[in-house]
Amino acid sequence: MIRISLIIPTHNRAARLIAALESVVQQDLPAAEWECVVVNNRSEDDTERRFAAFAAAHPAHNLRLVAEPEPGVSYARNRGVREAAAPVLAFIDDDERVNAGFLRAYADFFDAHPAAMVAGGRIIAEYPAGRPAWLSKYTEMPIANPMDFGSQVRPFPAGRVPGGGNMAFRREAFDGCGGFDPALGRVGRELIGGEENDLFERLRVAGRTIWYVPDAVMWHIIPPEKLTEAYFRRLCRNVGVSQRLRAGIHDRMLRTKVLEVIKWGATLLLALTMPPRRSVWLLRMRREISRGIFIIKN
Repeated sequence: MIRISLIIPTHNRAARLIAALESVVQQDLPAAEWECVVVNNRSEDDTERRFAAFAAAHPAHNLRLVAEPEPGVSYARNRGVREAAAPVLAFIDDDERVNAGFLRAYADFFDAHPAAMVAGGRIIAEYPAGRPAWLSKYTEMPIANPMDFGSQVRPFPAGRVPGGGNMAFRREAFDGCGGFDPALGRVGRELIGGEENDLFERLRVAGRTIWYVPDAVMWHIIPPEKLTEAYFRRLCRNVGVSQRLRAGIHDRMLRTKVLEVIKWGATLLLALTMPPRRSVWLLRMRREISRGIFIIKN
């Protein structure tokens, strides 16, 4: 019996996908109890060929590749939901690796908590080329979104939600609140996000508790090209764009803009307490997010 389906959307990252799958096939949950559905979202590289070779080399595991022609991670995740066979659905991204107990942790959690609908796990940032000196816990958030709320199962803290690369749902959650909104989420090289936060918000409005499952551990691998100033500026600006889009969807634009002004005050105070290099990057982050929210072109 398949207890849990793991869904991995992918686009033009064949090598990283295979690296992620190397951790997936190390799961300590018996292979008959889980499946992995990789959703190929219009990849133009050798994703199909490399996946086929990997699956052939691991015949004991239920690894499937399905195609989603509509571009965007929200379309890909929704396709994965439709294709998956299990009552519990977990999601990771194609630039990560997970611990051997990842799927067991979620499957056991949902078995033990029959009323639970949604959960997220621990995220550890991994920097193959080293952690840059300018990075603070604040500027790391948009890049890697690390989270560790202790060693016990508990509700997520107020104001925090799981990362899109480490989350799990009971299938009924999608029946009640719909799927990921295709108006949000990354498309190709575009960095628009917010689709997970939007879904978590709908679930919380519906009265669902979001649970933290510490034994579901994901390492978010951050390559050097995601640590350049140009990428950081583009990423942070798109964080602001994502917030603006969600504000429009939920009719709270004024509130979002007022809150951003308040955040500027907190950012300036924080910058005074930090080493100069870190404070510069913190101010850079706030400036770019504001540009995205207020539609400032230059």
